[in-house]
Amino acid sequence: MVKNKSKISIVGAGPGDIDLLTVKAYKAIQKADVILYDALINEEMLNLTKVDCQKIYVGKRAGEHSYPQDEINIMMVQYAYSYGHVVRLKGGDPFVFGRGHEEINYADSFDIETEIIPGISSCIAVPELQKVPLTRRGVNESFWVLTACTRTGDLSNDIKIAAQSTATAVILMGMKKLPLIVAEFTKNGKAATPVMIIQNGSLENEKYALGTVENIIDKVKQEGIGTPAIIVIGEVVSLHPELNLAVEKINFKK
Repeated sequence: MVKNKSKISIVGAGPGDIDLLTVKAYKAIQKADVILYDALINEEMLNLTKVDCQKIYVGKRAGEHSYPQDEINIMMVQYAYSYGHVVRLKGGDPFVFGRGHEEINYADSFDIETEIIPGISSCIAVPELQKVPLTRRGVNESFWVLTACTRTGDLSNDIKIAAQSTATAVILMGMKKLPLIVAEFTKNGKAATPVMIIQNGSLENEKYALGTVENIIDKVKQEGIGTPAIIVIGEVVSLHPELNLAVEKINFKK
């Protein structure tokens, strides 16, 4: 195969709302000869491409055919050699549980021009759009971003450590492990800690549930929350406009 101005851009599509694309991501999509896109991107973004751009779905969803990561890596390189500029479009930010670093490493091994275009990560944007800060002076001092599952499918040990902390825990890919997550936080005396779970954050069909560790499973059922969803556990959740319980309790630090 002969290179045809080959280039691979690993592009973060943000949390979903097309208006939350960065300007640089927008420009890359417009220039792409091929787009390999994931399940979690807003497909309205595909309307931004030039007419002859090839758009190829390589998402991973339970119950449907999905491409192994090795195959996606090969496709990126093959399309770059054959057509030119490939955009690998990924939900959120490509380096936050997005395998973007694996993909850029593979592309770099072929001496193809590459670039990373960061995206607005859903772990920050989705709570923020609900007017819940991940940090608030006088409430907490840090936040942790975690995945619920390890490569073997087990609950991450980091969840167990987070349950012992006062930090806000933002848990991605955690809905199937929600009972185990609840059990860990309960075991560590956090049954009354506020919890917010947001499905389809930033989109028109966004749904959310508010509760505490001890009742969030029931709240999720009541609100019909499914996946994809983000779990936020911590005292900052009490600052949600529908709760706003913490403001009077805040002891501002000097």
